[in-house]
Amino acid sequence: MKIFKPVLVLLILPLFAFVGAHKFYISVTNVDYSEKDEAIQIITRVFIDDMNTVLKERYGYTANLGTAKETKMDKDFLEKYLRTKFLVEVNQEKATYDFIGHKYDSDMVICYLEVPNIPLSNLKQIGITDEVLTDIYDDQQNVVHMKVKGTKKSHVLVKSRPKGMLNL
Repeated sequence: MKIFKPVLVLLILPLFAFVGAHKFYISVTNVDYSEKDEAIQIITRVFIDDMNTVLKERYGYTANLGTAKETKMDKDFLEKYLRTKFLVEVNQEKATYDFIGHKYDSDMVICYLEVPNIPLSNLKQIGITDEVLTDIYDDQQNVVHMKVKGTKKSHVLVKSRPKGMLNL
C-alpha cells in the first residue's frame, strides 16, 4: 500500500498537466443602434494571437498586431480580413460599414465598426454573419449580442451556423 499511493500520484499527475493546455476559441461582438448618430455601432473583440495566426494562414502575411512592430500594413490586413469574414445586413440587404479603428486591451484586439445613415424608422432587421477565425479553428465560437431600442438578442455563431438576426 505504501508504494501504491506514490505510483498512483505519478500516473495521475501528468493528466492534470493537459487540463490548462486546452484553449478556447471565442470572440465577442456587441451590435448597438445609436439614435443620436443614426448608426449601427459594432464593437468586436478577438484574441490578438489568433488574429495574427489567421492573417499568416490566410494571406501569408506575418502580422505584428499588438506589438511595438505593428505597422499600417498590419491594420490594413486586419481590416481586409474582417471585411471578408464579418458581414452586416440591414433589412436583408448587404450593408457597408466603416472600419473606425482598433485598440488593444490585454490580449484582445478590439475593433470598432459603424454602419452610418440608418434612420430608426427604416430599420426592420439586422443580420450579422460572423465567420471570423472559423477558417482556421473548427471549434471557434463567435458570440454576438444585438440591441436596438430595448430589443435584445444574442447568438453563438459557429462554422456551420455563422449568421444571426435581430427582427424589430
